[in-house]
Amino acid sequence: MNLIDQYQQEGIKRVKLAFADVDGVHRGKYVSLEKFASIVEDGAGLCDCVLGWDIDDQLYDKARFTGWHTAFPDARYEVDLASERRLLEENGTPLFLLTFVGEGGELHPICPRSLLKRVLAVAESMGYRAELAFEYEFFVFEETAHSVREKDYRDLKNLTPGNFGYSILRNSTESELYHEFMDYCDSMDTAIEGLHCETGPGVWEAALVHRDALAMADAAALFKTFTKVFFQKRDLLATFMAKWSMDYPGQSGHLHQSLIDLKSGQNVFHEEGADHGMSPLLANFVGGHQQFLKPFLPFYAPTINSYTRLVKGFWAPTAATWGIDNRTCALRVIPGSDKSQRLELRVGGADGNPYLVAAASIAAGLLGIEHGISPTPPVVGNAYEVEDSLPANLQLASNLRDATRDLQASAEAVEMFGAEFVEHYACSRDWEVREYERHVNDWQLRRYFELI
Repeated sequence: MNLIDQYQQEGIKRVKLAFADVDGVHRGKYVSLEKFASIVEDGAGLCDCVLGWDIDDQLYDKARFTGWHTAFPDARYEVDLASERRLLEENGTPLFLLTFVGEGGELHPICPRSLLKRVLAVAESMGYRAELAFEYEFFVFEETAHSVREKDYRDLKNLTPGNFGYSILRNSTESELYHEFMDYCDSMDTAIEGLHCETGPGVWEAALVHRDALAMADAAALFKTFTKVFFQKRDLLATFMAKWSMDYPGQSGHLHQSLIDLKSGQNVFHEEGADHGMSPLLANFVGGHQQFLKPFLPFYAPTINSYTRLVKGFWAPTAATWGIDNRTCALRVIPGSDKSQRLELRVGGADGNPYLVAAASIAAGLLGIEHGISPTPPVVGNAYEVEDSLPANLQLASNLRDATRDLQASAEAVEMFGAEFVEHYACSRDWEVREYERHVNDWQLRRYFELI
């Protein structure tokens, strides 16, 4: 029985199609079964503006890839049939992910999912596959999409009050919501292996179950979108902003990663008998991360808001430090068995596009292996105390404009991601900076309105 026949027997009338844009925002549409069958067989296209929009549906003004000068042709896409999810709250409607492709079916130069595939192909050519696991912090509010706008995002009511990190009181009081949310994630194939309260009013942290890199990026992107859907359907609201209030720590999007040898199936990060079980390949992987954390930073910290989180002493690094099981560092080597030895990237915020975070992180490590890059000595103790003494190439930019300039100057970024993507992404980040700078904000009014 083919898929269409199966859906017809189930009484399914339509399918939802979705893709993640440059900012990781899911866009897409419903199509009839008949249209879906046609798309699967022949492919289809969407106006290429969807890859040139910011999160407010405004076109990047300096993009060469798309704009008024291109007349907005269709960008071709293919349906990934292996990505099927059933939307239980939509009567089992199937959801499929899309990947944009070139005219000849090759990887698309701008599509984030295609970009990750490009990097994974490099890993495969070197004899490896990557396994990843994202973990996200997010705040939940007793608000709606309308109420936050009516309040102009001020005086918002958090789901629960107070600082209750790992609280059994809070998760027991809200147990029905916790269980319902975890079951919902199971149904979406975005399974959570751990969920707890973090420090702050109404902040949760979810650790997703590890899997192969592309499947993990798919799951992470869907997790972020459908977490928002889950809570908004219940007249609540979740945010993955890197920092929504200066009164509380920021929201992280940490990434755990390991490389698996394609022939043996073994974790190449582990070496029995070595210090902390750390193989030479893991050392080079860490060295690559250290060297390319600075130029690749806009992938991990993609918004203006991202840099309010990257502040000393607030559980987010400001330099490319690493250590053994050291949570004050940008890179945390986690010793373990051949099944659990891994590296945690702690720079990324919850606002990162999972496809780009994964692509940049794997690319940095592969460059480290390819070029035999050795890391600095590991930091023991508080990494914030030694960050200022590190060389300039390990110091991270403190704002999106400088971070974007570092990306544009990176020959390795062009090598791993392609010149067209680097140009387009840098254009998108430059647009974000200029959009911010042309608006008057509350801080400026409070600072200057009366006294200047």
